[in-house]
Amino acid sequence: MKATLLHRSRTIYKRGIIEAVVWQVPWPVPPSDHPYKYRLVYVIDGQRVVGYDNERGKGDHKHLRGVESSYEFKGPRQLMVDFMADVEGADYDK
Repeated sequence: MKATLLHRSRTIYKRGIIEAVVWQVPWPVPPSDHPYKYRLVYVIDGQRVVGYDNERGKGDHKHLRGVESSYEFKGPRQLMVDFMADVEGADYDK
């Protein structure tokens, strides 16, 4: 089985740009235990404000204004919901 692209977008949103890519992969990206590879980012003026990804060796995690924390992946749909909630909740004026 090959990797299958499930979602790819690049959208102007408020003062920045949202880029999102989600793949279904034949096996998990260690140490994740699900068959998805993803990268979602909200960028304002060239700076990452919100980012979610599951980089090999780090697993599922998110970045909020420069602070990295773990993320509990519950599926592609919930990933998008959680990401957009963080985008909406970010304090862009600080």
